[in-house]
Amino acid sequence: MFERKHEKLASKSVFVKRMVESVLMACGLISTALFIGIIGYHYIAGFDWIDSLLEASMILGGMGPINSLATTEAKLFASGYALFSGLVFIAIMGIILAPVTHRMLHKFHIDENDLGDCSQ
Repeated sequence: MFERKHEKLASKSVFVKRMVESVLMACGLISTALFIGIIGYHYIAGFDWIDSLLEASMILGGMGPINSLATTEAKLFASGYALFSGLVFIAIMGIILAPVTHRMLHKFHIDENDLGDCSQ
């Protein structure tokens, strides 16, 4: 996907394209996770659509729950969705930061052959 260690640093236009692709992938992952939460809160917890959206958004965003949950099933879903949301957050950060981190490490990489003989 990215250039290898011995290849030249990618141009800025290639880097921007990679960033756009990463952000689009992250948006797709966010949309999928939000959809799962909305459906779960609507059908399992019995919230209306707007409250389901609010609850799923708050959990996915790391803010915490808004409404109280009445049933055991709803509480189990909320618990699982909260854990799932934490993993989604980590994945999104990895997806977005991968091109930046790769470019930074590639730019500052020093090949041992470039150092010469440092023992003298």
